[in-house]
Amino acid sequence: MSSKQGVKKFKWSLDFTHKNKHDRNTELQNPPGYTPSLALSHNMENSRENDSNHLIIKKSWDLALGPIKQVPMNLFIMFMAGNSISIFPIMMVGMLIIRPVKALFTVQQTFKVIEGNYVWGQKIVFFLGQVVNIALALYKCQSMGLLPTHASDWLAFVEPQSRIEYSGGGISYL
Repeated sequence: MSSKQGVKKFKWSLDFTHKNKHDRNTELQNPPGYTPSLALSHNMENSRENDSNHLIIKKSWDLALGPIKQVPMNLFIMFMAGNSISIFPIMMVGMLIIRPVKALFTVQQTFKVIEGNYVWGQKIVFFLGQVVNIALALYKCQSMGLLPTHASDWLAFVEPQSRIEYSGGGISYL
């Protein structure tokens, strides 16, 4: 028994051991999963239109989910900045608030190139993602003590108590 007969032959394997062209098959077999009848019946114009619509929908959803994808990075930056009152955490909190607010004012320009029935859902997802980022910034402000959440933060606006009684007199024994 030769070594060629002892090797199990798979239908997906190619044999490059033949020396001359006549020993090899001149036609390769179709790859697994390929059916020629489906490939011929597929309309190319329809597929191009569907592919472009699919790509537009995919890109627009990527744009809509962008703010939500920024949340883990913002959480990491908030953790690394700490809760001290210094220039870096203040600048970081300022950028965490300013960027989403600017993005909320430019939602129409952001989604201007996207058309279709699915735009409203994407705008809502984009809006909610920006609101989540603003909420993270406000939480960071609160944890740093920058938000007036205690009664003692409002003492400047409270009128001092007026005296009802006065006492005086007394003798000093010195």
